[in-house]
Amino acid sequence: MATYKKRGAKKSITASKENEVVQESTTAEVFETLDTTANKTEEWVVKYQNFILGFIGVVAIGVLGYLGYKNFVVEPKAQEAVSELNQAQYYFELAVNSIESDSLYRRALNGGEGKYGFLDIIENYKGTPAAKLATYSAGMAYLNLKEYENAITYLDQFKADDILLSALAKGAIGDAFAQLGQIDDAYDYYIQASKVSENMYSTPKYLYKAAMLGAENGKIKQAISFLERIEKEYPKAEEAKWVAVQKGKLEHMNP
Repeated sequence: MATYKKRGAKKSITASKENEVVQESTTAEVFETLDTTANKTEEWVVKYQNFILGFIGVVAIGVLGYLGYKNFVVEPKAQEAVSELNQAQYYFELAVNSIESDSLYRRALNGGEGKYGFLDIIENYKGTPAAKLATYSAGMAYLNLKEYENAITYLDQFKADDILLSALAKGAIGDAFAQLGQIDDAYDYYIQASKVSENMYSTPKYLYKAAMLGAENGKIKQAISFLERIEKEYPKAEEAKWVAVQKGKLEHMNP
């Protein structure tokens, strides 16, 4: 779990937890092993028929209740969350492409024009795909606002099946740690980010960052190996353009 060293007083961040637990009813065995005679079986059924019918009714109600909850509560809530997320994401995209971006990042986080921001979506739609994406976007917004502790907190909470976003989240945590001066932590997260998904974009990107940071921290051999990997496996990546120069410098430092 990502941790950062405290630097004086700071706001604590705790994600609000909603208790939306769908409990699936578990059942004990109703029928015990009966005596071998058909008469005794029939007598048992007659004697306990009210109990059997009641049990079936409870199971049916439980199944119908779950389906109703899913169709009329969970799915509409997920759709509502997406609607809220669209506006927050719109502010985020404006911020990315704007010179005066801080106020837009704040609006993306806190909402505006009657719409929720990322933080509201995380709190009110916990467990939905939109809330997961809002967690990632909140972390990135804080990173751009240079609130690095907050960025680490939210990005570390982000869990998703999207391997590229997972890689970017870990890499962004590395960036935040680097800005906080926690070089070893940043280095570790860059390496983690490079391993999440083998692809032309994130792998060479974070291998290069790990190489540069590693070299700064005395890990020259490891840095050279990362650069050589980019050179060999990702020759068309953007980072490959800088490998030869950086590798030459590092080899000169480590003859």
